[in-house]
Amino acid sequence: MNMSFVLREENRALLQRVAEMIRDEIMPLEEDYQAEIDKGDRWQYTDRQAEILEGLKAKAKAAGLWNFWLTDSDKGFGLTTIEYAYFAEEMGKTPLGAEVFNCSAPDTGNMEVFERYGTEKMKEQWLRPLLDGQIRSAYLMTEPDVASSDATNVAMSCVRDGEDYVLNGEKWWSSGAGDPRCKVYIVMVKTGGEEQPKHKRQSMIVVPADAPGIEILRPMQVYGHDDAPHGHMHIRFTDVRVPAENILLGEGRGFEIAQGRLGPGRIHHSMRAIGQAESALAQMCKRSMQREAFGKKLAQLGANFDIIAECRMEIEMARLLCLKAAWYMDQGDARAAAPWISQIKVVAPRVALKVIDEAVQMFGGQGVSQDTPLATAWTHVRTLRLADGPDAVHRRQVARAELKKHTQEKV
Repeated sequence: MNMSFVLREENRALLQRVAEMIRDEIMPLEEDYQAEIDKGDRWQYTDRQAEILEGLKAKAKAAGLWNFWLTDSDKGFGLTTIEYAYFAEEMGKTPLGAEVFNCSAPDTGNMEVFERYGTEKMKEQWLRPLLDGQIRSAYLMTEPDVASSDATNVAMSCVRDGEDYVLNGEKWWSSGAGDPRCKVYIVMVKTGGEEQPKHKRQSMIVVPADAPGIEILRPMQVYGHDDAPHGHMHIRFTDVRVPAENILLGEGRGFEIAQGRLGPGRIHHSMRAIGQAESALAQMCKRSMQREAFGKKLAQLGANFDIIAECRMEIEMARLLCLKAAWYMDQGDARAAAPWISQIKVVAPRVALKVIDEAVQMFGGQGVSQDTPLATAWTHVRTLRLADGPDAVHRRQVARAELKKHTQEKV
């Protein structure tokens, strides 16, 4: 089995351009952008925020640094998943990185859904402006009243009524739905009853964000932070009517679409988490060489040499596992790739959390304050251990694949 993790020469040069833009143009504006969030309405962009974000996006687009996530597509750069891993890692080093290059979740997954499963009308109405970075979107799956880690529990009612479907129920942790630019939702709903096979009862449907009957109840907080203006919203649907043509592929195809959407999304999250770990390690090292206590640099105190070394080694191991999962994805066999995606979905956030936490410790009280990006990074990565399936579900998948090698029985 010939397994290569090498970037093609032309894409190595492209990656260097991305890294330079992140270092020279995006990172210097991070603090300025963040400082604007508490000014006025947290759920609207200030003029300065819009100037920063749209200005950077315009620069990226003009430079041709746009839509890298379109792997193996004639619409993008034709990157393999392995190659995209390196780009995602770079973008993960700054909170603004993914959006500047139009590679943000949940938009990338939603765009893939529209590209693969959408009608021509959907592609014109929603995919085109998403690809151009003109609007944002949200993916609504998780529900407050059921254990949504088992997606067969998803229960939002979706009933056919003439030429429409009528939706009733609640969703929460709808990431991105707080953004004033969010114009469309892709929603996992229940269309089949007990007479249908367990994995044929759910469907996906496209819902305009301004449809009558949609009510945003509240932003969900992550350790006290509302992640404005992006937001993870709790939303109620009351008799929301959607044209029947908005259902994707037809009733009962929700799981089929979800697997096509969530596989790439999970690995993209993992790639960006590795970038966040790299950023935290860099901050830790700089701090350890600049700060003194007890007459010595922090790097020379206690076990800090060992801590820095362990962080470097664990990042390298996580990156290699991520690239191996990406390689399996590139082979085109989703079933074979699944256990590897589950492995990195557990490992990458775990490693990133450890590195960020050690960086916080190196900074002392400043590390948990608003004066460094570390506390915010920690809350984001901690949330990632739940997003797109909690650790326990992914470990279950890994264990089942392992046990299957040693038994003919279903496990």
